[in-house]
Amino acid sequence: MTESKALRALREAIVLEHMESQNDHDFDTSLTTFPSPRYEIMASGQVLDGVDDVRAYWQRTRAAFPDQLTKVVDVHHADDAVIVEFELQGTHLGSLTGEEVTGRAFKVRMVGFFLFDKDVLVCQRIYGDTATVMSQLGMIDVPAEF
Repeated sequence: MTESKALRALREAIVLEHMESQNDHDFDTSLTTFPSPRYEIMASGQVLDGVDDVRAYWQRTRAAFPDQLTKVVDVHHADDAVIVEFELQGTHLGSLTGEEVTGRAFKVRMVGFFLFDKDVLVCQRIYGDTATVMSQLGMIDVPAEF
């Protein structure tokens, strides 16, 4: 295996372990996949930097959506990133930001850019459609036609 193929395989293994351990709510394992955790959530503009911020984010989101699950749809490789298209789903069973709990489920496609410095994961940048999630949860009405 060439060095670049080996590096791609290692990066992909890190990303998949990161995602699978979150599905299991095994945040200690998730945190071991990057030495200085950083999440950038593009839809909200949130930047979570460091172990405490990232762990608190995971705990808040799992309190609101205890059955939250990501399913990998496709994996792509770039020079400095692994790009994952995934399906995110969960049921709104707790309040995330003080909103009324709906008990409704959502399912939405998203994209995560897992940015690397050589073989070290340095950032996860998430792009997603918040309006679709809010519509499925009954929090906003989205017109069928524009």
